[in-house]
Amino acid sequence: MSDTEEQEASAGAGSVAVLALASAAYSLAQTAVLPGLGTLSHALNASTADVSWVMSGYLLSAAILTPVFGRLGDMLGKRRMLVAALAIFALGSVVAALSTDIWMLVAARVVQGAGGGIIPLCLGIISDGFPARRRPAALGLVSAIAGIGAGGGLLMGGLLMDHATWQWIFWSGAITAGLAALGALRLPESGTRTPGRIDVGGILLLAVGLIAPLFALTRTSTWGWGDARTLGLIVAGLVVLTVFVFYERRVAEPLVDMSVLGRPVVLVTNLTTLLFGFGMFGAFVLIPQLAQTPKAAGYGFGLDATGAGLMLLPACLMMLVAAGVAGRIGVRVGSKIPLSIGALVAAAGLAVLALQHGSQGAVIGWSMVLFAGIGLGMAGMPNLIVDAIPRDKTGEGTAVNALVRSVGSSLGSQVVATLLAGSVTVAHPLPTDGAYGDAFWLGAGAIAVAAIASLLIPRASVPDRAPLTAGEEPAPQGQETFG
Repeated sequence: MSDTEEQEASAGAGSVAVLALASAAYSLAQTAVLPGLGTLSHALNASTADVSWVMSGYLLSAAILTPVFGRLGDMLGKRRMLVAALAIFALGSVVAALSTDIWMLVAARVVQGAGGGIIPLCLGIISDGFPARRRPAALGLVSAIAGIGAGGGLLMGGLLMDHATWQWIFWSGAITAGLAALGALRLPESGTRTPGRIDVGGILLLAVGLIAPLFALTRTSTWGWGDARTLGLIVAGLVVLTVFVFYERRVAEPLVDMSVLGRPVVLVTNLTTLLFGFGMFGAFVLIPQLAQTPKAAGYGFGLDATGAGLMLLPACLMMLVAAGVAGRIGVRVGSKIPLSIGALVAAAGLAVLALQHGSQGAVIGWSMVLFAGIGLGMAGMPNLIVDAIPRDKTGEGTAVNALVRSVGSSLGSQVVATLLAGSVTVAHPLPTDGAYGDAFWLGAGAIAVAAIASLLIPRASVPDRAPLTAGEEPAPQGQETFG
């Protein structure tokens, strides 16, 4: 390797490290607070319903701001908006750590929701600035870290709750985001920009259309799925989202370009992502909860929050390895194959867990299989999106894909929670072993359908993404690449 090539590789590795750290800051915060909800209720003198808003407010805010930051990245520059998203996220984390009552904490978590734009902005920076030979692996790594964060957040939250204080859950997020923001300042601005105005009408319609059904999902454990309020909010949200689609087709400068979103590759990939998110997040909920169930129940392991998180550690490491493998496969044969294989492997892992989750060894081993499949699949998704859309739409396209995955994750976690709660009785206050089996089967079915959907993804054909004869894409005119 020449000195120039070594310098380019070093610069590329440094850029990936910064973007990986940025992704970790957001993804860890998604679930790190979960082990401490009971402690927060006691420390801030809040009811269980009020404390639930610590998670709900964060998810709702992120759902709205993810596509907004994606669009702003295309308009104003992705590096600039990444630094802004990280700074806002860090500010929210500091306020959360200093909170003295529950509603101050909820407000801080809403501010933290700006971090929802971090993942698509990182993916867009890689798409615009990385050469073709390095792009699939880098996209896969960042996307895998976004998934690993759900399990890693549980581990981190458990460790901090068991050995420190709940404030350190948020101080750690502020420190990570701050370091990532400083690193992002050193990244070159990459990619072309799409001048335009903010689509305020589109943002408002999207906000109402997403908040209504997502809020209903967060209340299903209290209201029930068949409650008129639940069904009414879901239907209302779907109606508003339909209006949003028609509105975006008519507005001159839309928040989301429906002509791009409607391309067969993008549409089917997003459908696959929705199903994948449903099954994936169900596993993140099931395994730690199973691990913390007392042995007296006849099936649990009686671990504390730290022990439950450590059970997922080997699987998270396996996910990172699988993401790297997926990147190499994607360079040679395209990203559709690792996505399809990953979905099949993940579905198989969940299916076996449905049958064999009676020992810690079995759960750890089959979780590694499951997460290997998730790593392969999640690494393939952003590459398929990026290859199917114009360069000036990467922020927007990856943001919608991230949003779809979040919606699938929210739906999966709530359905799983409802399934487990449905098996609880006065005589038996813990979920039954059979309910866990059914929940694993449900996740396996969702990801198996995702595998079938992935086979229907057509080959992308975008003129400005066509590879050059040398196998290397040039940077946009006047811009730099990351080695």
